[in-house]
Amino acid sequence: MLSFKLSVLTLFASFMVGAHAQPQKEVDTLVIARQPGIQFLPLIVMEGQKLIEKHLQAAGLKETGVVWQQFAGGADTNTAILSGTAHFAAGGVPPFLTLWDKTRGGVDVKGVAAMSSYRFYLNTRDAKVKSIRDFTDKDRIALPGVKVSMGAVVLQMMVAKQYGIENFSKLDHLTVSMSFPDGMIALLSGKSEITAHFASPPFHYHELRAPGVHKVSDSYDVLGPATTNMIMATRGFRDANPKSYGAFFAALTEATELIVKDKKTAADIYLRVSGDKRTTQAEMLDMLNDPEIRFTTTPFNTMKWVDFMYRVKSIKNKPHAWKDLFFPEAGNLAGS
Repeated sequence: MLSFKLSVLTLFASFMVGAHAQPQKEVDTLVIARQPGIQFLPLIVMEGQKLIEKHLQAAGLKETGVVWQQFAGGADTNTAILSGTAHFAAGGVPPFLTLWDKTRGGVDVKGVAAMSSYRFYLNTRDAKVKSIRDFTDKDRIALPGVKVSMGAVVLQMMVAKQYGIENFSKLDHLTVSMSFPDGMIALLSGKSEITAHFASPPFHYHELRAPGVHKVSDSYDVLGPATTNMIMATRGFRDANPKSYGAFFAALTEATELIVKDKKTAADIYLRVSGDKRTTQAEMLDMLNDPEIRFTTTPFNTMKWVDFMYRVKSIKNKPHAWKDLFFPEAGNLAGS
């Protein structure tokens, strides 16, 4: 009887060792969330060239599918990453910092890599508005997300510069959540409540070519060059899916290198995949050759965002350094 019990225990122990030795199955489908605009060009290139599929296959995950989702703004991408309906989400630095702050010690959202940086413009069709001080309660400013989007935070920076840090939210009540394309359409139509728009490329280029539209200010006035868009994921996903995560990071790196080396191909891919009918190839190439529009996986000047958002209590926790915000793959880069 004792011999039988020992045999059963030995068999059970062997089964458990074997179970732990089996590699954990990764997700069947990778879901990536992004927003419209050329700031998301690395992801658009990844989609158009099927680069994730290429690197998944190299990692032995040839059966893994890839699904792309497009959202209007940072609030939607944040919801997607928190709910687990997206595994990677791309958006602005401020919405990411909000999630990083709220999920520390829990879901733990961190940065995968930087993606792009650019100067974005606050444009208006109101001839009387020459500066931040000229906005009145009759104005409405379109931006991707009230209070949390890049435009919203830069607007707060502009207001703080004009009226003092204690009044940073003075114009928040004038802001309206709209996607970049919808904000541009509303501004140019002249038939909606929208009198101003915090726009990214290519949208602010089209706006400034329209009669009666002019720039009030831009992000460089208060922020200067800095990472504006990045990619995030949860620690749980990264830990459970190391091969899928690695394939995504490799694809992102390859796409970024393609954009830097072959702008014409990158422009062609953008126009084909995005369905943008308003922007010509020549305009795309002009934007991609603009030194103020940068594509890099290396984060830079991210602490400028952190310092302001912590100071106005938009985030409660302050990282000691930029590397605290990112997973090790990006932390190994020469960022700031």
